[in-house]
Amino acid sequence: MKQICALLAVCASVSTSAADPEVQDFGKTKDGTAVQLYTLKNEKGLTAKVMARGATLVELHVPGKNGKSEDVILGWDSVAGYESEDNQYFGCTTGRVCNRIAKGKFSIGGKDYTVATNDGPNHLHGGVERSLDKVVWDAKAYSNDKGQGVRFKYTSPDGEEGYPGNLKCQVVYFLAKNANRISISYKATTDQPTPVNLTNHAYFNLAGAGSDTVLDHVLTLNADKYTPADDTLIPTGKIEPVAGTPLDFTKPKRIGARIEKLTDTSALGYDHNFVLNAKQDDSKPYNHAATLLHKASGRRLRIMTKEPGIQFYSGNFLKGQQGKNGKTYAHRSAVCLETQHYPDSVNQPNFPSIILKPDQEYQTSTLLIFGVSGQK
Repeated sequence: MKQICALLAVCASVSTSAADPEVQDFGKTKDGTAVQLYTLKNEKGLTAKVMARGATLVELHVPGKNGKSEDVILGWDSVAGYESEDNQYFGCTTGRVCNRIAKGKFSIGGKDYTVATNDGPNHLHGGVERSLDKVVWDAKAYSNDKGQGVRFKYTSPDGEEGYPGNLKCQVVYFLAKNANRISISYKATTDQPTPVNLTNHAYFNLAGAGSDTVLDHVLTLNADKYTPADDTLIPTGKIEPVAGTPLDFTKPKRIGARIEKLTDTSALGYDHNFVLNAKQDDSKPYNHAATLLHKASGRRLRIMTKEPGIQFYSGNFLKGQQGKNGKTYAHRSAVCLETQHYPDSVNQPNFPSIILKPDQEYQTSTLLIFGVSGQK
């Protein structure tokens, strides 16, 4: 009898540790497509929830120094919120080309292409109706001895939102079993040359989503340089040092310390692309991009990436919309740290290229590593 009980205990243990993510209904899109929500959990107290519409990060519950967990990203309680006008790309996968394309125009191999101008005179985050944040991806949850994940796939057809080529995309969220670390990995292939630049658009407030401000957070960016932009936030093509400007976060700095110096610019605060410094160790796959710290809760976020740049946006256009659990998302109450290639790279020959060719595979990934200040 003792042997049987011991065997059952072992089996239960194996089943629990290898359990796939929980799945639940998250509502239907306006066209009636059912969307599911996937819950990833680990042994360190972190819970992440992702949904199939937009391959979107919906919730991220992270413990602080007192052991209490808070959901640290903005979002909505159902699909309906993400389809509303109040949604500002919360947590989604943006593309085919994230960030901006000047005047919605680019050329490849002598052929001109036009995409939607949905941000003043420019194209932003992939388009209007069928950008990657607005479609429902195929999803498959899985687990292994290292943790839990969800693999999202979507094929963007030739001509969708004006982009050339059939683009097969994959985004994988994976939560480590024994560390508060989430990887977001991307792959894509195409049958025609086409621009590709994918990122995640999570809005972070390490005090908890719905807290008053993010200006008390301390930010460090591994970037000595940035790409100056014109009044429509399109890069001029130059790369200049951050030293002596309000953009210098090479050492830890409170976000609110100098933001008022930027309020009379078109960005209305921080909305800048930073050029990441070269990796110190080429044997390692990831480069340190940013560290965000909220001293009161002790929560710390380190971002590692394979991308050359990071867009720092200080929530300048948040307008008090009510999100999850009725919480209010006030002006500058969250920050985006989007790892990516530089804005308008498709039109800037001196920037790293974002053109994917049929004989290539687009691959990149970013790590979100959470910890508590003063702890390893």
